[in-house]
Amino acid sequence: MVRKLKFHERKLLKKVDFISWEVDNNLHEVKVMRKYFIQRREDYTKYNKLSRQIREIARKVKELNVKDPFRSDATSQMLEKLHSMGLIPTKRSLELADKVNASAFCRRRLPVIMVRNHMAENLKAATTFVEQGHVRVGPEAVMDPAFLVTRNMEDFITWTDTSAIRKHVLEYNDLRDDFDLMS
Repeated sequence: MVRKLKFHERKLLKKVDFISWEVDNNLHEVKVMRKYFIQRREDYTKYNKLSRQIREIARKVKELNVKDPFRSDATSQMLEKLHSMGLIPTKRSLELADKVNASAFCRRRLPVIMVRNHMAENLKAATTFVEQGHVRVGPEAVMDPAFLVTRNMEDFITWTDTSAIRKHVLEYNDLRDDFDLMS
């Protein structure tokens, strides 16, 4: 049993609304999570935090003296890293780093890339395929839908060798090998 609350405890509890929190009223967050089929809120908050840090670093680099050699090195390294991760489209200027947001990270998730590469019809199906272990990136099977795919890894997304989906795709395209029919 729970003890009876004292007067001052009851008075304090009247001021707190446990049902609706300010954090839950973020419609934009819910909209983005639904659009990219993000199941865990922690992933989205992590993407928000990373994008905020990227924007802060870009602003600090911009504040440096234009003639400073560190500024040019830091700018080129940052643009190269963001471009290779796929968060910005080109390496033109540091202004692109200011536009990095959580949605840029969401667009680099494995299920989104699978839908873009026509490996799945929708994000729900792609997420299910990843969670069930049907997808590999390079030699490693990936079972986490929050896996971020860089530009270099995009070409190495395939079905695992034992995947039933791979067998169906090969049969449909008449590419299934006789050796595979025996297994």
